[in-house]
Amino acid sequence: MGAHPPPRSAGAGGTPTTTAVPPVGDPGGATGGQSPDGLQAGLKNRHLSMIAIGGVIGAGLFVGSGAGIAAAGPGILLSYALTGLLVVLVMRMLGEMAAASPTSGSFSAYADRALGRWAGFTIGWLYWFFWSVVLAVEATAAASILTGWVPAVPQWAWALLVMVVLTGTNLISVGSFGEFEFWFAGIKVVAIVIFIVVGALAIFGLPPGDDPVGVANLTGHGGFLPHGPGAILSGMLLVVFSFMGSEIVTLAASEAPNPVQAVRKAVNSVIWRIALFYLGSIGVIVTLLPWNDKAVAKSPYVAVLESLDIPYAGTVMDIVVLTAVLSCLNSGLYTASRMAFSLGERGDAPKSFATVNKGGVPAVAIYASVAFGFVATIFSYTSKDTVFQFLLNSSGAVALFVWLVICFSQLRMRRTIERETPERLTVRMWLYPWLTYATIAMIVFVVGYMFYDPDGRKQMVLSVIAAVVVLAVGLLLDRRRPRQTAPVTGQK
Repeated sequence: MGAHPPPRSAGAGGTPTTTAVPPVGDPGGATGGQSPDGLQAGLKNRHLSMIAIGGVIGAGLFVGSGAGIAAAGPGILLSYALTGLLVVLVMRMLGEMAAASPTSGSFSAYADRALGRWAGFTIGWLYWFFWSVVLAVEATAAASILTGWVPAVPQWAWALLVMVVLTGTNLISVGSFGEFEFWFAGIKVVAIVIFIVVGALAIFGLPPGDDPVGVANLTGHGGFLPHGPGAILSGMLLVVFSFMGSEIVTLAASEAPNPVQAVRKAVNSVIWRIALFYLGSIGVIVTLLPWNDKAVAKSPYVAVLESLDIPYAGTVMDIVVLTAVLSCLNSGLYTASRMAFSLGERGDAPKSFATVNKGGVPAVAIYASVAFGFVATIFSYTSKDTVFQFLLNSSGAVALFVWLVICFSQLRMRRTIERETPERLTVRMWLYPWLTYATIAMIVFVVGYMFYDPDGRKQMVLSVIAAVVVLAVGLLLDRRRPRQTAPVTGQK
């Protein structure tokens, strides 16, 4: 491959000999036709911009938000705000490291350098596992919608079809992935903006509404917190995983002509993206309709459109949700394959994972990721309540693990970057290190609450078991490898 592998830990204990940040060419300019990792730099600025925006909007927002509203009432806005604050802080830390050293391995590569090989191995494989399971979830969801439209085609056939088509787009070139994601994400963004505008008009009594709604639905029906303040935390457990995907742009940036600029723009815009798409749209829902309306719990966005007499509301939202699902499937396959590529490049996965085809994409890594996704999809039909449920639960808390690793990695890498290459600190974490410590405390609190909460306990326990198993494998492999000295920072 064209780039040096990142520095390694000194031995089994995982204490790095150095956390030097390898150069990535000209941090402020174009890298040419090839990324620092040897991948094809085929993503355009408009691709990166839409990936950054669309990465925050998952299918869970359209479908899963109903459960959060039912659990916390209008107070779900505080749940989204607190979780969104966590994401903003974590993305700021990740952006600081990614702007200094863009790489397809993103936080896994940074954990490798800052904390030790065991950390990069563990979080990299857990992240790959998470997105490979997501492939099955999204393929099944897309198949369910398509079967409703064309019942003559079996649901499993639709799932197979969408996975094959999107695997093909990922195999052609990274530009092909970017183009599909640009339009998928564009539809999601337009749909959310229209929803918020229409909803806001109705709230203020303008067409298509009749009379101003006011705050009756926010304060009535048991009040703003009908289930008490504790429901805010319960709501956070339901919404925290819908934010997974914000970090994808830092993986994709390494395949853009100007990765540093792409990371900087994505990090700087994360606040308004979360405020608009999540708080804006959820705010419209809980203001226009009673939180305890059964239709809201089932499908909140459809419920709002139907209440405003928007024709074909159900069909319109089915199209939007299908687009969101396909977008998530497309991004999930891209993300899983790039993480597998990075693991292969660092010697933590088969070397074949780090090879690229004529289109400059890691074909073997894509095949491996989609193969796991196919197997998981089969289980979603044959063993939905056993094997597939285990896969879902054991990958459910990976988002929190990823965020913790990003925090600890940034604590260490910040000092190294300031000492060795301070000119690369084009993105800085606010109030370092105190705000990083505060973020760690917030995430640990959420993890602890998941153990306490009956609904989150099983998911957290199985996720911890999965993490311990992967960690044990990583430590075992690390002991068997010869002791290495990290390469000195320098251009190839």
